[in-house]
Amino acid sequence: MTTSSSRYRITHKTHYRYTDPVAICQNQVMMIPRELPRVKCRDAEVHIQPPPGLSSSHVDYFGNPVHTFSIETQHRELTVIVSSDVEVTATSFPRADQTEPWETVRDAISGGNNPDWFSVCEFRYPSSMVNTGEKFAQYAQQSFYPNRPILEAGLDLTKRIFRDFKYDVNATRVDTRAEEAFGLRAGVCQDFAQIEIACLRSIGLAARYVSGYLRTIPPPGKPRLVGADQSHAWASLYAGQRLGWIDLDPTNACLVATDHVPICVGRDYGDVAPMRGVVLGGGNTSLNVSVDVVPIDADAG
Repeated sequence: MTTSSSRYRITHKTHYRYTDPVAICQNQVMMIPRELPRVKCRDAEVHIQPPPGLSSSHVDYFGNPVHTFSIETQHRELTVIVSSDVEVTATSFPRADQTEPWETVRDAISGGNNPDWFSVCEFRYPSSMVNTGEKFAQYAQQSFYPNRPILEAGLDLTKRIFRDFKYDVNATRVDTRAEEAFGLRAGVCQDFAQIEIACLRSIGLAARYVSGYLRTIPPPGKPRLVGADQSHAWASLYAGQRLGWIDLDPTNACLVATDHVPICVGRDYGDVAPMRGVVLGGGNTSLNVSVDVVPIDADAG
């Protein structure tokens, strides 16, 4: 396997505006990149306005950095800016048709003999937003036919979801479960990732949800627009001890490379929502989010 790397300065700005004063708010932020084999977070900062009275940081069950804060002074606006310096390494895998049969991987993680069993077994089962079932299995088996190499089958499933489902920001909500989006045949990156995960788990494989960012590249001759990059999500398939976790992006029908920056991993969106919280007061709320993924050295292109 060969590798290449890119380094980025990422800025994720979240701004809430309220029609009525907020007396108290408590929030959780999951926008700080975690350490992964192909990700190194060199630096990260969280800036909050108005300043919180209480704040703390910890690492959750899945190994993701979490920042929590509480503001107990009256306010009508809340701004959270998370900045990070991240180096991402892309791995070039063997030819997809030369990887081991998918059933070999399935059987290896179905019991406790595989050294990776403990770390992958919980990603084989249904979760709050990703159920499993026969309809997912039938859809997956069109790609995962007997003895097909696991990476070849995974890429085929990824491309089929891209072809068969319509990208429609109005089709689903942030709390839409995989089963509903599958029936609609429409959704956004969150939905497509969870559909792929449901398919993989339904045939006995391990798959997890990855939140992150996608760098956008402007057309030739056009300037890069500030704030035009995207929060993104994709699926990660456990492909055996030799290959480990392989990230698949069904929204773009591709293997994940250095334009994708992973932030957190979990069973589904519910484990890794970028920001969540509760407020007392506030009335109606408007939300504005902007993301910048900016190369900070020549190697990033």
